[in-house]
Amino acid sequence: MSLAPVGTETLRRQNTARVLRSLREEGPAGRARLAELTGLSRATVGAIVADLTERTIATEGSSRAQGRGRPVRPVALRPGAVLGLGMEVNVDYVAAAAVDLAGRVVATRTRPSDVDGAVDGVGRLGAELVEELGEDRFVGACLAVPGLIERDHRTVAWAPNLRWEGVRPSESLRRHLGPDLGQDVVVENDANLAALAEAHHGAALDHQHALYLTGTIGLGGGILESGRLVRGGGGFAGEIGHLPFGDRDAECGCGRRGCWEASVGLEAMLELTGEPAHDDPVAAAASVAARSDEASVRRALEELGRRVGLGIASLASILDPDVVVLGGYFAPLSPWLLPSADAALLERLPTAGRRRPTLRAGALGIDAAALGAAEHALGAVLDGTAALPDPSVVA
Repeated sequence: MSLAPVGTETLRRQNTARVLRSLREEGPAGRARLAELTGLSRATVGAIVADLTERTIATEGSSRAQGRGRPVRPVALRPGAVLGLGMEVNVDYVAAAAVDLAGRVVATRTRPSDVDGAVDGVGRLGAELVEELGEDRFVGACLAVPGLIERDHRTVAWAPNLRWEGVRPSESLRRHLGPDLGQDVVVENDANLAALAEAHHGAALDHQHALYLTGTIGLGGGILESGRLVRGGGGFAGEIGHLPFGDRDAECGCGRRGCWEASVGLEAMLELTGEPAHDDPVAAAASVAARSDEASVRRALEELGRRVGLGIASLASILDPDVVVLGGYFAPLSPWLLPSADAALLERLPTAGRRRPTLRAGALGIDAAALGAAEHALGAVLDGTAALPDPSVVA
């Protein structure tokens, strides 16, 4: 039948993806061990390894003795051979990152920006990274946006802090990244991607069920269930910033009052602590941390932590995460926020015996969403739905 070649190609990609995932998650291994880990036949693994080494995507080391068995030639992913490009656009900054198939962070960049020039700013930053590392190494690109993303992963339905509604940023990014990479830029929520990054590289590395909270101008959440992102029926799961957990009189950037974001977002933190505005949320938090010897600042951070903890208590009752990761500006302030947040969480548990989630500071700082976007960009190769580069384009 005419569909047979397509089916064969799909199967080949899926089998290759199983080997790639094994090498990424378990590390270097010989062909026989790869067959055990992937459930593929040794002949299939042999053909895949030969193809990957021909493309210089993997390397096969020298034979070495392993107990009384036959010598083993360990297969490993070659660092930097295949890359995913991640970008983030936010109110005050843009960021870009590159991650390789082995999960190694190859490069990160962050730059101040503004709402009106955000798309061009992140496009230029991404293009600089691509030019520096080599366009042919990149197999995909993803943009992190603080807002609601349609299921097409191209359209930003609503991002109030960016003043975006119905915007398709990939069309503008194409001018900077070129037609090959730019036309396939996917768009995803920033908190979802930061959660993915913390699961692969940071504070949620050892947990399958996690909740990630952003701490930038806005407030968003990323939910991981069994290690996978929870997107919900319309793709909007995790939009927690506008839940009515905050001061009912506090006005939010969305135009309503009482949103959690209006009580714990960056602007609320600056107002509580008496800190002037900053271009970088993490830098703002570091400045506040430097004033932590002031009694008024400590009281303000204790109150902020209480507000955070009360919101987490409601979310924990619904989602039951193992760990809650506080990212963005929350992380540098975690020594002062976490104790009061944990106390508020404990106070609001329905029973004293109820297991409560561990609260942790994010480990990745301002780069989290861009790193998660780079991981997302590699996803199609790692799940077998996209092809690897041809041998001629991998240096």
